[in-house]
Amino acid sequence: MENMDKKCEGCDCANCPGGEKCCGVKGCNCPHHKAVPVMIILIALTFLLGVWGVLSESAVSIIWPVLLAGIGFTKLMKGKCKCC
Repeated sequence: MENMDKKCEGCDCANCPGGEKCCGVKGCNCPHHKAVPVMIILIALTFLLGVWGVLSESAVSIIWPVLLAGIGFTKLMKGKCKCC
């Protein structure tokens, strides 16, 4: 682990054990790890815009279940990632 102060440049950190990358950077940069929090924020914004009258009730009643289904789909696909 001599590269601890370098960023991950050209290394295959997907093969590093325990989520700690060989360069010392923890975590994963896979986009699906950010999808659930983004969708939760979008659900909250949908309801907020509905309360403010920006979105109609019918729009809110369509949007939030679609986003919730997206969260479920993302969670189902979690095992398909190389890092998980």
